[in-house]
Amino acid sequence: MSQRRPTSLEVARRAGVSRTTVSFVLNDVQTSKISAATRERVLKAASELGYVPDAAARSLVSGKTGTIGLVVSRAEHIRVDAFIPQTIYSLSRICMQGGYRLLIETAEEGGSAYNYDQLVGAKAIDGLVVLNPDPADHRLGDLIDRGFPAALIGAYPHPEAAAVSVDSASAMDRATTHLVENGHHRIGFIHYRQMTRLDEGGRFGGYRAALERAGLPLQERWVRSGDYSAASGYEAMRSILEDDPPDAIVAGNDTIALGAIAAITESGRRIPEDIAIVGFDDIPQARFMNPPLTTVNVPAAEMAETCGQVIMELIRNGRVGQPKRVFQAELVVRASSGAPGV
Repeated sequence: MSQRRPTSLEVARRAGVSRTTVSFVLNDVQTSKISAATRERVLKAASELGYVPDAAARSLVSGKTGTIGLVVSRAEHIRVDAFIPQTIYSLSRICMQGGYRLLIETAEEGGSAYNYDQLVGAKAIDGLVVLNPDPADHRLGDLIDRGFPAALIGAYPHPEAAAVSVDSASAMDRATTHLVENGHHRIGFIHYRQMTRLDEGGRFGGYRAALERAGLPLQERWVRSGDYSAASGYEAMRSILEDDPPDAIVAGNDTIALGAIAAITESGRRIPEDIAIVGFDDIPQARFMNPPLTTVNVPAAEMAETCGQVIMELIRNGRVGQPKRVFQAELVVRASSGAPGV
């Protein structure tokens, strides 16, 4: 038989106050004129009784849901992109520490309506985090313009967007330059998603800049788009291998690299002797690939925790002191790039 839950009336009686006062204190209603001593007495009574406010009632009183929504652009990405689980874990932990639940939703790119439209419209969340935002999604920009608390993990072309991102261009420049310095002059590129003109300044932009600085041509026949997954990296690499393949590949993420490695090996070629490869993200599996993958280490946990702090600050204060946070990423050299001595 389950133990009966204590009620707010019992808390009120123990603290010697009204139920309204209990409600105001436990829901942190800032407009109520309640003394610090009374507030402390109510909190002590609630703690002694083990009282937990009902979520629905709490929402009615405070106007807050205690919930932060996380939108991932596509459900499939949670299954295939190893970077995303790391982000979700760290974000959920920091939100829980701040007293918020994390509600995870997915939204198909190019669909009739992104799920955050419904979440915000139904007042189901206090704030929104969007992972890998679509640069062409104008509805997200409209939401930011309306002042709804929103924080992004990834770059987004809106001047007022609160975004936590990594300097992908400079990191990919370093990764490509690393291949050039190891004697590779025929270098291809497989992006982690479908490329658009807005990708010119990101990972593809860094790859192109490194080639230009080295005086190497960008060969369109060695450039492909992926779709986050190892399967898409595998198919893209197979396509590149069909005719006069390059001697090195830059992969837009490690999951793409994993598929590319499988295609290269299946073709009878050796890594890095025939085709060298570098990735991006440094997922936990990267150092266990065969051969271990040279890649760009992205601080996924730190980025997610920072984004959690940003969204909670936006919810509480309506603004954040530093809306743009750009992290630097380091190149981790392993055997797949053919570096001497590795």
